Amino acid sequence: MSRAQQPRPITGRMVLLLMVAFFGVVIGVNLVMMRLAIQTLPGTEVDSAYSASLAYQKEIATAHAQSARNWKVDAHVERSGQGGATLRVEARDNFGRPMSGMKFQGRFERPTDRRADLPVDLAEVGVGIYRGSAETIAPGQWDLVLEGVASGQRLFLSRNRVLLN
Repeated sequence: MSRAQQPRPITGRMVLLLMVAFFGVVIGVNLVMMRLAIQTLPGTEVDSAYSASLAYQKEIATAHAQSARNWKVDAHVERSGQGGATLRVEARDNFGRPMSGMKFQGRFERPTDRRADLPVDLAEVGVGIYRGSAETIAPGQWDLVLEGVASGQRLFLSRNRVLLN
């Protein structure tokens, strides 16, 4: 018969080493997580809250003017098999007539990361019909931002959440 092995006694040195190892792991994990969080931080939404608040009244007036025009602008996003997307915009005035001669700009914005935003150049392919494409766009949620410009002035702005598969 073999003798049972005696357990090692717990000494002050062993408790100290276990505590140092435990807190070393906790602090190490916290440092790694903090570094990853700082590296992926996209930054601030606006550089100056004061400037943004001053421009807010102008944005309200522009939105009221856009609403008074009563334009109907429809956008359709179609995915291609290679991971891209085609954006088609149809613009009509308040009488239902197609609007020609506008310059529309599209932009896919990631709600969580500004660095992933993709601009889409839209060209008029028919009377009141504008089309553009993004070669590669990841699946997921995006904000589709449409801006209509005529004579150097923005006359239309739309922001809609879209889900791309």
